[in-house]
Formats: sequence, C-alpha cells, structure tokens
Amino acid sequence: MRPHRSLSDPAHVEELLTRLAQVQPDSVRQWGTMSPAEMLCHLADSFAAVLGERPNSMVDTWFSRTVMKWVAIHTSIPWPPGVPTRPEVDPKADGTRPGAFEADRARVVALFHRFLAGDARYVPHPAFGTMTRAEWLLWGYGHVDHHLRQFGA
Repeated sequence: MRPHRSLSDPAHVEELLTRLAQVQPDSVRQWGTMSPAEMLCHLADSFAAVLGERPNSMVDTWFSRTVMKWVAIHTSIPWPPGVPTRPEVDPKADGTRPGAFEADRARVVALFHRFLAGDARYVPHPAFGTMTRAEWLLWGYGHVDHHLRQFGA
C-alpha cells in the first residue's frame, strides 16, 4: 500500500517534484503503453483539464462518483495499472504530443504549481464529478504518484 498523501503538505509537493526530476527519456515503464515523454504530456494535459483549460469529457456515473472516488481519493490503495485515460489527455489520441522532453517537463511543473495555487478553480473530474479542494489535493498526489511509479521514480 502506498502512503495516503496530499499535496496540502509541502513535503509531499517537494517529494513529487524530486521524483519527477528523476524521470528521463529512456526511463523504463513498469506497465502501460506511454513513454516517459507521453506521460509528461498526459500529466500536463490532466492538470490543464481540471483547471478548465482543456476539454474534458464526462464519464461519471453514480458508481464512479461514490465508490470509485472514495477508494481512489480516500484510501491508501494504489491506483491500478491499465485504467483507460480520457482521449483529451491521452497523447496517443487527442492529447498533446511530446515535444522537447525538458520543455514538456517544465510545462508539467508550471501547471502543477498553478493547480496548487490557493486561488485555483477546478472543473468537475470526468469520472469523480465535483470534488472539494482537499479531495483535489489528494487526487493530485495520487495521479502524479501513479505515473511516477509507472516509470520507477
């Protein structure tokens, strides 16, 4: 089980930024189909989408808004590999295609900081629906951690 962590703790923010800096273009994935460069684009697009800056199609159901959200956000159970991503944030579909690796990493970091800003406003999550700021900060940690673990970081 992974520790239950939130981006409300500055130490957890620094931990993720340090781990993000460890990902390299040749990092080996442990699961899934994304390359390290595609993962950076996916994370950046995901933050942009929840900030309302990218389209985000809703697929929420009662089950996803209650059971799945509770497990994903409020427990320390690791997110499973292989959960399909929305096409708007999938670099192999309608998401941003990788460019220069370090520029893509800088885009993730910039959007990550905007996501954390005290005045950030979030649109509903495509599967989990409306969430509180506290839930978004739990989601943010869980989502980034999931993809960093995907590349052994």
